[in-house]
Amino acid sequence: MNDIPFLDLRSVNLAHQQALTAAFARVIDSGWFILGDEVDAFEREFAAYCGVRHCIGVGNGLEALQMVLRAWGIGPGDEVIVPSNTYIATWLAVSEVGASIVPVEPDLLSYNIDPQRLLAAITSRSKAIIPVHLYGRVADMADLAEIAKPRGIRILEDAAQAHGARYRGRRAGSLGDAAAFSFYPAKNLGALGDGGAVTTDDDALADSLRMLRNYGSREKYHNERRGMNSRLDELHAAFLRVKLPYLDRENAMRAATASVYTHELEGLTELELPTPCPDGDPCWHLYVVRHPRRDALRRRLAELGIHTMIHYPVAPHLQPAYVDRGGSPGLLPISERLHAEVLSLPMWPGMPADTVARVVDAVRQACASC
Repeated sequence: MNDIPFLDLRSVNLAHQQALTAAFARVIDSGWFILGDEVDAFEREFAAYCGVRHCIGVGNGLEALQMVLRAWGIGPGDEVIVPSNTYIATWLAVSEVGASIVPVEPDLLSYNIDPQRLLAAITSRSKAIIPVHLYGRVADMADLAEIAKPRGIRILEDAAQAHGARYRGRRAGSLGDAAAFSFYPAKNLGALGDGGAVTTDDDALADSLRMLRNYGSREKYHNERRGMNSRLDELHAAFLRVKLPYLDRENAMRAATASVYTHELEGLTELELPTPCPDGDPCWHLYVVRHPRRDALRRRLAELGIHTMIHYPVAPHLQPAYVDRGGSPGLLPISERLHAEVLSLPMWPGMPADTVARVVDAVRQACASC
């Protein structure tokens, strides 16, 4: 019996193969490969999907975060509040503009930044908060806005894992002052390479970002700002346009798999399942469980032919990249506990029912022997 991969990207893209091939031919035939009709069309379509006025296609999700902070004039001497429990890209964006990182711990139900702990982190130098919609579940944006808005603190959603997720009837990408998306191939809306975007209702910010991504230029060879080269390719925009109309349907497939996992794995000793989301609908980018002997559980699942991933094994403050911040074990205990216990089960749209059943049976077996 073949092993079950963590993610079967080949089957995901095979479902769109004919349309992807046609999109490839369309771009080749156009002879235009940078900032052309495909990018323009995708930006309009994704902005409409998210429910905002503007989408600005950029090179990747990290640069999307970084460019918004730059456009807001955030830099040395400023503080940006970030989750302690996130992928390191969220932290890197703050470092790249020279601002100070202020980590805030998550709550143990959503794994997202805890608004109750946010107040203690705010100072006179706080300029922005970057809530991450981790694993496809939207952060508690209402409580975050209630704290941030009266203090003039901007909110930049890190929506890299939240394509199509909803919060109180609105989509991720429309809930803050701006939002950053990644279109890395493994995302719910994935290109066939790197790509990213910023969504916003702020006309001035959108205008600034369109300059920043293109060497600080509106007109070729006339540079108004010290910009950068971070542009969504025409080819990837064309591929994303193929996939976008199917995103909600594919997210529903993910939700169906998540429902089976939750129903069939509920009650297993020491296995913590994702908690319900009363304020919205996750897009189930990942299905993440917790176990106090996570590594043993993962090894046993591998023996049973089930491939899993850890999102993420090392908290940002303990990474060598941030040794200069003086991070040490015990500094952020909730994040450290999560990073020691979380395990992502196989998840992709169109995952066959018998494959899901095999994963369920293997998890039951593995939990019984760990």
